[in-house]
Amino acid sequence: MLNANASSLPAGASLGVPAPDPVPLETSERGWTWWLGAAFSLAVLVAVLVELRNVDFSDVRDMLPTSPLFWMVFAISYLSAPFADWLIFRRLWRMPISGLGALLRKLIGNELLFGYAGELYLYTWARRRTAMTSAPFGAIKDVAILSALAGNAVTIAMLALAYPLLGQLHLGIDSRTLLMSTAVVLASSSAILLFRKTLFSLPRADLWFVTGIHLARIFIGGALTAFCWHLVLPQVAIEWWLLLSALRMLLSRLPLLPNKDIVFAGLAVFLIGHDADMGALMTMMASVILATHLGLGVALVAADAANWRRR
Repeated sequence: MLNANASSLPAGASLGVPAPDPVPLETSERGWTWWLGAAFSLAVLVAVLVELRNVDFSDVRDMLPTSPLFWMVFAISYLSAPFADWLIFRRLWRMPISGLGALLRKLIGNELLFGYAGELYLYTWARRRTAMTSAPFGAIKDVAILSALAGNAVTIAMLALAYPLLGQLHLGIDSRTLLMSTAVVLASSSAILLFRKTLFSLPRADLWFVTGIHLARIFIGGALTAFCWHLVLPQVAIEWWLLLSALRMLLSRLPLLPNKDIVFAGLAVFLIGHDADMGALMTMMASVILATHLGLGVALVAADAANWRRR
């Protein structure tokens, strides 16, 4: 029996010694996954060119912070989502650190193209690396569903805590719309839980691990965003920025709620004050995030083009 088990081990592995990271191997032929991945890269390039028309680099440059600490925190905040995904797929697929490039493409595709475009790219990327995983669809599906479920859970909890504040501020949030939005969140979460045995394909331990990473990503991302704001306007206590970050997260996740930007602006002015400074801060942060998407998008498309030429 020992010999039979030993013969089934991968080459170079031994009993009691962890096997090294699998080397991502790409298939030599250009199948449909290759063409879909190439189309994704071209779509990102087109999206970058379109978005570039809306960026006024002179205004952005004038608002940029000079503190190295801000840029360090911003970089950690920006990379927190791809790194969280890497932790997940490291466990599920033993994804090497080089897979972070694909996860950055996933993030940029979702932001510049449309929702779940990044997941589609990740699927084609994983399909071309059969040494890492032979059936990627189930894992990507489960991770995406659990991300939505974790977001819904945080939304419901935060709504319960923030409802008295939202009601007192009279920010134009219709109570019926708020109730319907909450009902949509509850209904979608209940449907996922009701059909969980049919929807999910990962083992229970992996599902809990993925959920925990998503929850940590949500809270850490919100805290890092608040810290970035605090570094730009340090005269406002960090506690107020944390509260504002939590409320922005709540508003962004509520469906059916119109004029989210207007409601958030009202919250920001009420809680923080500094009307002109708040407007400049939010414009600067949105511009920096967009510029980062565009810069990384161009770099990743250039890397793809270099790979195509080598082939």
